[in-house]
Amino acid sequence: MDAKELLEKYRSGNCTAAEKAIVETWYLKFEQDTADPLTADELEQAADRIWIRLPIHEKPQRNLWPRIAGAAAVLLMLSAGVYFFKLPAHQLALLTQKEQAPQILPGGNKATLTLANGKKITLDGADNGQLAEQAGIIITKTKDGQLVYTVSDQGTHKEERQTAMNTIATPKGGQYQINLPDGTKVWLNAASSLRYPAVFTGSERRVSLTGEAYFEVAKIHPAKPFSVSSLTQTVEVLGTHFNINSYTDEQAVKTTLLEGSVKVTAQMGTSGSVFLKPGQQAVLLGNQLNVNLSNTEEAIAWKNGMFSFKDADLQTVMRAVSRWYDVEVSYEGNLPGRQFSGEIHRNINLSEVLDILSFFKVHFRIDGKKITVTK
Repeated sequence: MDAKELLEKYRSGNCTAAEKAIVETWYLKFEQDTADPLTADELEQAADRIWIRLPIHEKPQRNLWPRIAGAAAVLLMLSAGVYFFKLPAHQLALLTQKEQAPQILPGGNKATLTLANGKKITLDGADNGQLAEQAGIIITKTKDGQLVYTVSDQGTHKEERQTAMNTIATPKGGQYQINLPDGTKVWLNAASSLRYPAVFTGSERRVSLTGEAYFEVAKIHPAKPFSVSSLTQTVEVLGTHFNINSYTDEQAVKTTLLEGSVKVTAQMGTSGSVFLKPGQQAVLLGNQLNVNLSNTEEAIAWKNGMFSFKDADLQTVMRAVSRWYDVEVSYEGNLPGRQFSGEIHRNINLSEVLDILSFFKVHFRIDGKKITVTK
């Protein structure tokens, strides 16, 4: 159902309770955000501008709607782009919930830490406080669910520290934050892993990443740069903030810089290296390494509790959903080649996310943790 169909149902009194809540929630938001009522002409002009920017819709016939329908129309049309998805979580709960569908919960702080001696610690099930000590390094879990490394003994275990490597891995439906021994902060997205030394020794700080992570690198002596290696590239920095998306099921590896500067080097082919400035993104597609301007808020939306899409195809959207809700996704029939733009909270149930995506005229069949997308 598109915006106009929903409003026609509202006008005729045929909305379900949840559909009525959607329209009236938008109307209340419109009242809060608008100092003066819009005239009918102003509403039509705003609607025209919105429809022009939304290629997935056909432009509706011009007609004058009552003020509540007009106000809700403008906001609901925007829903196909951005604003609908920015409803607070308690308002999103008003959306239709399919009674037959299982309530698949969103992901959370879940990860497994593997120490150099092979010991595995399930972090989401571990108590706060000290988890382990290795090579004079104390590993602590904070009350906020973060992992922190602290050097407890500078004078001993030097040789052991040089070879002690740890790995933190998140499952599908998990994320975690870790503070590395040098003070660097790393946020791991779902289905990702980071391999790093128990303490950084020598002339560099090197870690290895699979999946996606956001880094806030500690600024220390220039002679000890920080580098992140993934399957197809290496990112070298001194002290900066950046995001790397290197999932193997995505077409390209994307490195987005928020602060400082980084050097991105492709490990194969003849692409060589590129240097990024804040607001730029390196895109490694096959053997081609290019630099584009980037929406940094979109790149790190996952870290801030949101899905964020800009002209993304359906498969891209559903890969992100699959990783966060730990579900399998398949497709049935010839699906429309629409592009999706907007934001969705990551703290709502899967059924609510699918209800939102259904506004783009795609449908979903749920069987346990298997989602089939249909036309």
